[in-house]
Amino acid sequence: MGGEHAGSAGEPAETDTAGGDRDRTAEDRDQRAKDHDQASEARERAADGVDTGAAADRAGALRDRRGGASDRTQAADDREAASEDRVLSARERAASSIDELTGAHRREAGMVELAREVERATRTEQPFALAFVDVDGLKGRNDSLGHAAGDQLLRETAELIHAHLRSYDLVIRFGGDEFLCALPNVTKAEAAKRFSLVNADLAAAHHASVTFGLAELEPDDSLDDLIARADEAMYREREQPG
Repeated sequence: MGGEHAGSAGEPAETDTAGGDRDRTAEDRDQRAKDHDQASEARERAADGVDTGAAADRAGALRDRRGGASDRTQAADDREAASEDRVLSARERAASSIDELTGAHRREAGMVELAREVERATRTEQPFALAFVDVDGLKGRNDSLGHAAGDQLLRETAELIHAHLRSYDLVIRFGGDEFLCALPNVTKAEAAKRFSLVNADLAAAHHASVTFGLAELEPDDSLDDLIARADEAMYREREQPG
C-alpha cells in the first residue's frame, strides 16, 4: 500500500464570522429604526396636542421616519451581505475538502462523511458496500516515468472510478495510491461488477489496473471494522496468482 499523504480538510472559513457580524449589525440598525419610529410618533402626538412648536415637531417626526427607513434599508443590506458571506464560506469549505489532483474527498473530510453514511445504513438496515482500492504499480511508474506520469495515472483512475459509480457515491483519497469508495444500498456483488468495469477501462485505455477489496456492512460493524475487512480483502486479492 502506498504512503498516506492525502491533504487534510481546510480550516473553517472566516466568512462565517463575517456573516454573524453582519447579522448583529443588522439587528442594531433595526433597533435604531424602532427608536426613530417611537420618537417620530412622540413628535406627532406632541404636534397634534399643541399649536406652539407643532411645525418643529412635525419636521422632527419626518426626520425620524426618514432615519428609520434608512436604518431598515441598511439592515436589509447587512442581512444580504451576511447571506453572501455564508454562501462563500460553504463554497470554501467544500473546496478545501476535495483533493485537487483526483477530485476525491480528502481523507479527513471524507472520513466524516463516511461515518455518516455508515450510521445511516445501519439505522435504515440498507445494504452498504465499501471498496478499498489500491492503484497497481504507481511507485514503479513514478520511478520510471516521473511523478507527473504517476499523477496522471491517479487522476485517470479517479475519473474512471467516478464514471462507474453514482454521483452521490463517496470517493475518498485515503492515501497516496489508495481510495475508499462507499456505495450505499449496493451489495458486495454489485460493487464488484462496477470495479471490474473500472479495471477493464483502465487496461484498455492506460494499460493499468487497480486491486480492490470489498466488504459489506454487517449489523454490529463499526466504521473501523468495515474498513479493516475491505483492506484485508484487498490484500487477499493482491496475493492471488496471475
